[in-house]
Amino acid sequence: MGNLTRQALELYIVTDRILSLGRPLTEIVRAAVEGGATMVQLREKECDTRQFIELGRTIHALTHAAGIPLIINDRADIALAVGAEGLHIGQHDMAYADARRIMGPEAIIGLSVENEEQAQECLSLSGLDYIGASPVFSTPTKTDTAPALGLDGLRNIRHRVGPEMPVVAIGGINLSNIRDVIRAGADGAAVVSAICSAASPAGATAELLSAVKEAKR
Repeated sequence: MGNLTRQALELYIVTDRILSLGRPLTEIVRAAVEGGATMVQLREKECDTRQFIELGRTIHALTHAAGIPLIINDRADIALAVGAEGLHIGQHDMAYADARRIMGPEAIIGLSVENEEQAQECLSLSGLDYIGASPVFSTPTKTDTAPALGLDGLRNIRHRVGPEMPVVAIGGINLSNIRDVIRAGADGAAVVSAICSAASPAGATAELLSAVKEAKR
């Protein structure tokens, strides 16, 4: 099982090239790290494998210097090539058992779940580090997602998996609702546009992290 603390999940930035408004992803990540991001997921659908590896290595240098984990979305080969700390997979990606076999016992692996039944199934996956409840709110970031869970759906997932399984909320999360998702049982929030599209990604990150900590008090 990966070396993951719940604190690392508190404010989890997920990159999006299109939502970064023409700014380089390295600039967005550097600013988010300066603002206090606790984990970074590099999600890249637009570039080829060699570019993805080069970008991953550059971003890993930033996260490593800050002492926070870099997670690669979907691509175990990229995660291994860049020395990332972990991998995030969805319901239609590689099976968890295969991902764990490839990534090894120390890697952080997270799995997206879209309903209570999928969350329940995760309890039998030995060594799974966290689940991503997705989407909590409807979001334009991804158009292929299941219906929004809402806060009640998030509460139900937390109840189903119990207190031991770390849960990250993702989907449509911003400063106006991030406190609600923490109070509904999430250990942290994965944020895309609220950081990537912000005029000041560092400032937005700092505000979001402050809201998470406030909701946990």
